[in-house]
Amino acid sequence: MWAAVESIAPKIGCVPQTLLEWVKRQEVDTGVRDGVTTADAQRMKGLERENKELRRANAILKVASAFFAQAELDRRFKS
Repeated sequence: MWAAVESIAPKIGCVPQTLLEWVKRQEVDTGVRDGVTTADAQRMKGLERENKELRRANAILKVASAFFAQAELDRRFKS
């Protein structure tokens, strides 16, 4: 495999290590090799981003809720 990669890589303008990584990635994506497929990795990255956004929104809502709860308590005691 390495001999083939070394002979082909210069012809397509890359280093052998890069070409070998592309071959490995293709093998994972087609199920020949074990690993996380490109589609699954992209999906997980998107879900992690969404999770981060939801945690941020949740934190903002908690602060806002506490603020309005305190404002309501202050209003009741002033009346």
